Amino acid sequence: MTHDHGAGHSGHSHGVDAYKDTNKTRVLIAAVLTGGFMVVEALGGVLTGSLALLADAGHMLTDSIALVLAWYAFHLAERPATARMTYGFGRVKTLVAYTNGIAIFVIALWIVYEAWRRFQDPPQVLGGPMLVVAVIGLIVNIAGFLVLHGGDRSSLNMRGAIVHVLGDMLGSAAAIVAALVILYTGWTPIDPILSVLVAVLVLSTAWGLMRDAAHLLLEGVPASLDRDGIARDIENSVPGVREVHHVHVWSLDGTKNMATLHACLDEGVDAHGAVSAIKARLAADHGITHATVEPEYGHCADAKGHDHQHDHDHDHEHGHDEADHAHGAPTDPRHYH
Repeated sequence: MTHDHGAGHSGHSHGVDAYKDTNKTRVLIAAVLTGGFMVVEALGGVLTGSLALLADAGHMLTDSIALVLAWYAFHLAERPATARMTYGFGRVKTLVAYTNGIAIFVIALWIVYEAWRRFQDPPQVLGGPMLVVAVIGLIVNIAGFLVLHGGDRSSLNMRGAIVHVLGDMLGSAAAIVAALVILYTGWTPIDPILSVLVAVLVLSTAWGLMRDAAHLLLEGVPASLDRDGIARDIENSVPGVREVHHVHVWSLDGTKNMATLHACLDEGVDAHGAVSAIKARLAADHGITHATVEPEYGHCADAKGHDHQHDHDHDHEHGHDEADHAHGAPTDPRHYH
């Protein structure tokens, strides 16, 4: 059994690792900025009676916790794989991103509920102090956004952190507008109305984040890759490969792509050479840095004796247990990993 993770793996990993430390630092800075001003904004919301400030403070509280979790996820992802966690801890970042999306949903729904209650019975709002707090909050949030924006935005964990801070920016901007309207017109219902607008915008962004994170957690094919297209490409470009089937493609964290597949080879073709060529093709042309390839001659070991050469379509729909490839013993003595 040989261990060949494909040509170009080290170059790809180097590009990803280059972001690792800076991502951690950026998220930690944003967490400190957000948490520090959250206290100020909460006090300002209570003193001024502004829902917009309270809503943004509540959002910032959630964001502070989420950013700390995001920082810890980056830290945990650096731990090496173990006998029990054979893929390491990289997917923790995806799990945190999904959790962040849920947290955003909860806080946004609370804002909508509170806005409806206040719209029916508008309380007195002090526009002047509200404006001062909101302006300072916007400055702090812009600083946090700029810090995070320079990180690796292909990382779902980083995207989740950016979504949180972006929501805070919108909240502060809405509070500023509400404060100006109250100062110049005295119309206090603008405060809950703009709070709902911010909640709706944040909900739409959170939905996209949760959808992408859930797709990764369910081991769906990354949006940038075409599973069947990859199979055809290997069949057409690697000499000696007659057919590719049982193709599974997924990603651990949105940046590290992985695959398992069966490659039916022509008689007499060197299995090791064919597997090496397939791995090199996957890494160079499809960004798949870790691949498990099972070479076959004649019948597929998982096809119960049926000659799949005449049933090419079944390979792309067969409900094969991916764990046989990722964790189990090879079904063929010529299996290479």
